[in-house]
Amino acid sequence: MEILKVLVSNQEIIGKTLGSLNASKERHGIIIRKIQRGTVNLPLLNDVEILAGDLIELEGRKADVERFVKHIGYAERPTVVTDLLYVGFGIFLGGILGSLSLKFGNVPVSLSTSGGALIMGIVFGWLRSRKPTFGAIPEPAIWLMNNLGLNVFIAIVGISAGPHFIQGLRDSGLSLFIAGILVSVIPMVIGLLLGKYVFKFHPAITLGACAGSRTTTAGLGEIEDVLDSKVPALSYTITYAVGNTLLIIWGVVIVLLMQ
Repeated sequence: MEILKVLVSNQEIIGKTLGSLNASKERHGIIIRKIQRGTVNLPLLNDVEILAGDLIELEGRKADVERFVKHIGYAERPTVVTDLLYVGFGIFLGGILGSLSLKFGNVPVSLSTSGGALIMGIVFGWLRSRKPTFGAIPEPAIWLMNNLGLNVFIAIVGISAGPHFIQGLRDSGLSLFIAGILVSVIPMVIGLLLGKYVFKFHPAITLGACAGSRTTTAGLGEIEDVLDSKVPALSYTITYAVGNTLLIIWGVVIVLLMQ
């Protein structure tokens, strides 16, 4: 017996329902245990539509499973090897994209290296969903990059901002500290209220959008850990790019106004 996850990539079954897949002769001897789309487990109902990139978990005799895999797409076999060439090339292209800037008058606008890497992550993730024969990254490696990266990021921000915060507190007193709290909290509260009552977003989408608007990857990581879901990342990417661009523009504008 074998249990194996298969990524849907065969054009012949994309768009068909689970009922038609169950009725096919290729499924003989196979149990479909689970269908996963992104981080969501779909109900095993006959009218569920099969889409490209869905992950179907199969169980049956090894010969039957291997036969059915060829009918569905590409087998996601357990591995401990990360495709470092794929990951490194994505980071390299993201760095180049982020280093490019456009000037509107005297104001330079760019995605920054982190924004460029984020965009390339989306692009390369889409490429892997279309062609899953390359770019494999085991779950433990993803967990390590997420958590180690976030902790290092938080440490760097704290170390670099600490001296400036103390100096500003000495120069401006407690009012600077209170103003910082208000500037940080009020926009987040307004964003949460808009997401819930005006745009009617799912709470996970609203939280991801708020984290992205503040360009806070650590916040996104904490939200995903608490919810045990990657859904907040769907709204994080867009607001991160917009927030990062506005952060650069208004930083330059404020400096120009104070000269």
